[in-house]
Amino acid sequence: MSRKANCYDNAVIENWFGHLKEELFNHTTFTTTEEFTIALHNYISWYNNHRISTRLEGLSPVQYRAQALAA
Repeated sequence: MSRKANCYDNAVIENWFGHLKEELFNHTTFTTTEEFTIALHNYISWYNNHRISTRLEGLSPVQYRAQALAA
């Protein structure tokens, strides 16, 4: 934890929650908690394994890791 009034440790998770809200919550209506849980697990899996990132040279995280291991 950072000191009082120092928000640097929160920036990463707040950025991730911003992506989550924009990409999942704003476009979907959930009727049950099971629906929400499944959608959340699918989103986390997609975010960690399949999304294309410009910081990773246009590759998904899995492709980037495989490329780094092959080199």
